[in-house]
Amino acid sequence: MKWRRNGWVALVCLAPALAVLGSFQVAPLFYAVNVSLHSGALAGNEWVGLANYRALVGERAFWQSLEVTFWYVLGTVPLTLLVAYWIAELLNRDIRGRDVYRVLFFMPYVVSPVASSAVWKWIFNASSQVNLWLDKRGFEVRDQVWLLQPRGLFTLLGELWGVDVPSWAGGPSLALCCIMVVSIWTMLGFAVVILLAGLSQVPTEVLEAAQLDGASGWRLRRRIIWPLLSPTLFFLLIIFIIKAFQAFNSIYVMTPGGLSGRTATVTFYIYESAFMAGGRGTGFGSAVSLVLLTVILALTFIQFRVLGRRVHYGGAA
Repeated sequence: MKWRRNGWVALVCLAPALAVLGSFQVAPLFYAVNVSLHSGALAGNEWVGLANYRALVGERAFWQSLEVTFWYVLGTVPLTLLVAYWIAELLNRDIRGRDVYRVLFFMPYVVSPVASSAVWKWIFNASSQVNLWLDKRGFEVRDQVWLLQPRGLFTLLGELWGVDVPSWAGGPSLALCCIMVVSIWTMLGFAVVILLAGLSQVPTEVLEAAQLDGASGWRLRRRIIWPLLSPTLFFLLIIFIIKAFQAFNSIYVMTPGGLSGRTATVTFYIYESAFMAGGRGTGFGSAVSLVLLTVILALTFIQFRVLGRRVHYGGAA
């Protein structure tokens, strides 16, 4: 009887949050499913069934956007975590002005993505200080148009080193790599703060005992720090992969036309399909968004199944 009473109390307390979640998350999801089965946004439009999904399979632009998205994920998530961990380790030491550095690293995360992307777009301009700085150091890039370069990074490096790179191995476009830099710069501060919180929870007595046993450097990190930090790293990995698949703001501001598909991620492709002139309509856009949701859920499930076993939670054996 007591359990039932407590259960009703818990349900009443959760009701406001569940109402908000249902109104702004669950209901729009079901509405998107309904729209994807019609030719347009309203349920009264022509019923097309699975036609939007069948059309999606043969749409070359969709597969190209999916490829761009995977390059974006591979280029931003690992680098963000690696650089953030290195910075977090430095800031975890007893150094002067540590709190000031923490604030400075976190500031890009709270800046409006549109505003920061506009600034970076100016920085990557052909006549910007970046080109002048690189040109003075012998790179000869004075006329480089970073955000208008659709050619792959590996292709450009191959030309620089005199290596013939096949078209299928060209890699992400230089413009997309510039957007990756902006993404890493934006997310770095958030990762540093979270990793600092995780490092502060590593017991100092465990580290001291390991050092007395002769562990140091790589061995100390691999055997002690990283296993204890694995829940934090796993959390950041999940969050950053999801955010990378949802990337839109920087791409829209820095390369508004998608650079003929070379910087168009799936979210940008959804926007083009649903709302821009010449698009297939909101029904098709909803179908793409649901496919993207399925991809994200599948990858998240795989991460939990494969990497979740390696996470060492407190109190685990």
